Amino acid sequence: MPCPCGRGIRLSDCCGRFLDGGAAASTPENLMRSRYTAFVLGDAPYLLRTWHSSARPASLELDSGTRWTGLEVLRTTGGGFLHTEGTVEFRAHYVENGRGGVLQEHVMQENSRFVREDGTWLYLDAAGGR
Repeated sequence: MPCPCGRGIRLSDCCGRFLDGGAAASTPENLMRSRYTAFVLGDAPYLLRTWHSSARPASLELDSGTRWTGLEVLRTTGGGFLHTEGTVEFRAHYVENGRGGVLQEHVMQENSRFVREDGTWLYLDAAGGR
């Protein structure tokens, strides 16, 4: 199965290794892509594990009526080997049932902030989400 994050490689060779705990994301972009993949696959425990404790909700219920259909990474800042912060601006495309069961297409654009804590990248929050 191709990875939902859009890199064009198998899930097991891409974000799957992060979701199953076999590896940790080495950059904010890798973490953001893996979190998008977790949304696609409905993996709420992974989303909670990769959320910084200062902003993490107590629980997370994903909407089963939302189908994520594509990801575009627009720009990244920071997140290098020596950085402790980074951002990833992206667009996530999705469809959901509208009135009368008609599928409606939507786009969510966000500039996500990430921090590195004890060597692990974590999602902090969204700045400028639409």
